[in-house]
Amino acid sequence: MIDNAESDIRYRRRFVRLDTILRLRWLAVLGQLAAIFIVVQGLEFDLPLIPCVTVIGFSALLNLALQIAFNPRRPLEPLHAAGLLALNIIELAALLFFTGGLQNPFSFLFLAPVLISATALPTRLTLGLGLLAIACATALGFVHLPLPWNSDEPLALPPIYMTGVWLSILLAIGVTSLYTFQVTEQAHKLSDALAATELVLAREQHLTQLDGLAAAAAHELGTPLATIFLISRELERSIEPDNPIAGELKTLSEQAKRCRDILAKLTQLSASDAPFDRMPLSTLIEETVAPHRDFGITIKVRIAVAGSQEPVGKRNPAIIYGLGNILENAVDFARTEVEVNAWWNAETVEIVVSDDGPGIAPDLLKRIGEPYLSRRPADGNHGGLGLGIFIARTLLERTGARLSFTNRTFPDHGAVVHITWPRERFETASNQENAAAPAA
Repeated sequence: MIDNAESDIRYRRRFVRLDTILRLRWLAVLGQLAAIFIVVQGLEFDLPLIPCVTVIGFSALLNLALQIAFNPRRPLEPLHAAGLLALNIIELAALLFFTGGLQNPFSFLFLAPVLISATALPTRLTLGLGLLAIACATALGFVHLPLPWNSDEPLALPPIYMTGVWLSILLAIGVTSLYTFQVTEQAHKLSDALAATELVLAREQHLTQLDGLAAAAAHELGTPLATIFLISRELERSIEPDNPIAGELKTLSEQAKRCRDILAKLTQLSASDAPFDRMPLSTLIEETVAPHRDFGITIKVRIAVAGSQEPVGKRNPAIIYGLGNILENAVDFARTEVEVNAWWNAETVEIVVSDDGPGIAPDLLKRIGEPYLSRRPADGNHGGLGLGIFIARTLLERTGARLSFTNRTFPDHGAVVHITWPRERFETASNQENAAAPAA
């Protein structure tokens, strides 16, 4: 049994704001001016000042033009953001051309635009920026002006050292960009998966609140219906039986009485503490199992009778949905049979769901419960994003449960999920979840 969930959650489209790019470009302009000032005034090195200042001035003018022409808070299309980052790479390459090429220690700044792209832009654009940075670094290894240095003691770096610098820049661009992209991608996946979990929990909580809405409706409608009923009865008594409207008044009175009876039933259902508000463990399991009995898979439920009283808790959407999702996965992967075993004592409550399917693949066993982990093909019939077990695990752990995933011992086959609660947490989890619902 491995993770499979039907969900409409998709990876979010990545954007970077114009304001973010402009801040980085202004920071680059100030840093470049400060570096030139220190080299010329502090170190007293000869520097092609006019070409360098021209490149920096062009960058500053472009920043001003973008700030005036566009709203800095607007999100940039990925292609436009990549264009600005590519311009940063070209401007840096121009400055390095006038100041020693790869001999300049600032040549490692080629990393910055590529890393920014790895965190905020699609993979293809990041790859393109990486190739541009590598091309510029390679060109600077062959074509550049001398490094500003003391003319009495010129700096001569051996070719093998410059080759090492070039290789280190290439490796740094590739490795750090890949690492940054993977970390960012995992963070986005986890964020989307948690958002899906919150949506599921909110939906289940709304369903459990319908009885409260019914009670409120019955209370609000009770008074006007009683008034209608009394007036219709008085009018019915005050007219002669042979009056043409006598039949209509009698019908009105009967329908008003019927409405009052319906509202009274709704009030009784909502106010009753069981089975709608509180449910024993056996009722919880039966409610979870019932929707999956008609799929050609035999579901065996075994509830061990213990010496202590059966645990009873308030209706908890997190437990119902989480347990139901695990059971659904078991039914999907089972060949002929699924078992649901439950027992309890004074300290713990435990539910074990097992199937006779292929079991959990060894490479997934340690990662089970992570978002977007699935071995099923994403086609129209069985597709999913691999959020089912992640959502179930997140919801159940919020109620105090501990989950473990194993396979049956050979020669048996199939997956086994152990869900264990401290008994006190199981019986009070619903109160805590319902109290946290408005915040969600």
